[in-house]
Amino acid sequence: MSERGEWARPLETGFEQVYVENDWYDGPRSGLASIGGLPHYFESVDGYANPELDTEEFLVWPAGRLTLDMEREQWNIFCSWNARYDAGEVAADTHPGGRGVDARYDELHELLAPQRSAPSDARRLVPEWRTYERPGGRYLPEGPDYLARWRPA
Repeated sequence: MSERGEWARPLETGFEQVYVENDWYDGPRSGLASIGGLPHYFESVDGYANPELDTEEFLVWPAGRLTLDMEREQWNIFCSWNARYDAGEVAADTHPGGRGVDARYDELHELLAPQRSAPSDARRLVPEWRTYERPGGRYLPEGPDYLARWRPA
């Protein structure tokens, strides 16, 4: 991840919102972000390669409004669980992604699975990530604590 900055100025610098983080391993691996003002899925081409490289390519493809709404609903279920987990109120084995733990989370997983696969015409872009410290922590309903600026691969 690159430098930290103020959350209030993303559009002035070309950075856009990341709505949902679906996978993280030493950096974002997949999720849903605004690209050119429209929601798009993103997925690392290299899987778990070094995300600090400024040339790492991601596949990106559009996501519709209904898909964005469902992704955000599932993200909010996770955020709610994560707040309880961080507070010591629930154990790790209650994570909603554990299948059979949260019926709505599971239903959304099934509905979203086809949308989360990159189509053959997915574009390749290279992101620049910017992390922002903000009140409330890393995982908030409006998205994770980082933004992205995208350029052609």
